Amino acid sequence: MKSNELAGDEYRFELAAESITVQIRWFGLAVGYVLVNFIGRDTAQPAVKFGESVLTNQQVLNGILTLGAIYALIDTLWRLRGKVFLSQWPLFISLMEAVFIGLLCYFDYGLESPFRLYYFLSLLVCAIRYMPWITYSTFALHAVSFGTLAFSGRIEQPNHLSTLLLMLVIMGWVTWASTALAGLVKAASRGLLRLNDQLQQNQELLEQRIDKRTRELQQSQALLLQQEKQAAFGLLAAGIAHEVGNPLAAISSLVQLLNRRDYDEYTRDRLQMVDDQLRRIQRTLRELVDFGRPTSTAESLCDVHTVILASLNIAKYYKRKKGKRIVTRFSEGFPKLRIVRDQLVQVFLNLILNAMDATDEGGTIEIATFLETGWIHVLIRDNGHGIAKEHQEMIFRPYFTTKETGTGLGLFVCKNIAEQMDGVRVQLVRSTSQGTTFAVLLTCENVKAHPDVSHTTLVSSEEIQAS
Repeated sequence: MKSNELAGDEYRFELAAESITVQIRWFGLAVGYVLVNFIGRDTAQPAVKFGESVLTNQQVLNGILTLGAIYALIDTLWRLRGKVFLSQWPLFISLMEAVFIGLLCYFDYGLESPFRLYYFLSLLVCAIRYMPWITYSTFALHAVSFGTLAFSGRIEQPNHLSTLLLMLVIMGWVTWASTALAGLVKAASRGLLRLNDQLQQNQELLEQRIDKRTRELQQSQALLLQQEKQAAFGLLAAGIAHEVGNPLAAISSLVQLLNRRDYDEYTRDRLQMVDDQLRRIQRTLRELVDFGRPTSTAESLCDVHTVILASLNIAKYYKRKKGKRIVTRFSEGFPKLRIVRDQLVQVFLNLILNAMDATDEGGTIEIATFLETGWIHVLIRDNGHGIAKEHQEMIFRPYFTTKETGTGLGLFVCKNIAEQMDGVRVQLVRSTSQGTTFAVLLTCENVKAHPDVSHTTLVSSEEIQAS
């Protein structure tokens, strides 16, 4: 990990140094063109013969500078692409610069040419970009270049040995000083880069923690809202049961008293129908109160099919059930399941109500069970419109809903209950435009020890036509 970080730091520093190098090169070329073409200097004398033409010093110098400009342009294009031109051959670049500067001095004023200052720029750039040994190797190449110029004899230079020695001393000092300074800059740069990386990592970590805390807060708010709604519903159900139950009990008593009298068969049948309907109302009130009471968190041995039927008995009062068919396909021979019954009823009810919402009138909802590899599988299928692919990863988040009047808490509550209980999983199996399948997986010690029960063995395949 540290080696990768160091490699990344070196690459970023190399790109930054390359940017400085490109700017220095263009600055040197601009100064060179000004010296050759706009400052009154004797550069019009013949320099070399090219075929039948004789080129002046000025033309030769402009040609050399143009070659340098072409190289600088290529270097700039590489930099814009985020790369370093000839990055694997730094000494070759130093050799080209030594030749380039030597030729400029040769066709200018020799040892006295102002272009000799380019050697210092080259050493400075080399120290910024490369390792110290490359900088000292570049110094050697520049020393050879300037020494060759001193003994070329093209221009008579008085005290050329003194000039050569002084230049070499200054170049050596510049090499040492720029290498030391570049080392400090590189160390500081690496430190800043590491600090910046750590700052970014801490910022990302902070954002992740804020996002996590925000989700936890949303989940807590969603659970609190659901609990408050259920508590309010329980109070309302209890109040309704009390207010309606008393008159119903009185009416039922009157009907029973009337049944003791002698009536004709028609009247007796009608009184029996009234009594049956009163019992139906009382049963509905009892189911309403049972659903609205505070849920128990105590585990007990339950039959999973009984729990599913309890959820269906509550769902039958849902207005969206009208005109829809519910098919139950229960396998036989299941062991008792140790579970928190009320919470499991809530899970099944939410999934069944969602299936009803997803299907149009005439649609079918199928509930199937089987036992496999120590898990009871409860599949709840519908042939509704399905869940869009881009929404499938978000359906268990609080307040996320695709329904116009939905709260976005049903599936979230299912997932939360499953996470709080051992041996319970709720997952989306598949969802297409032809329908959706959710699975509730349940297990306990009894189930794990029981052999598999195939879902092809059916207790019933009952079809319930909702009213």
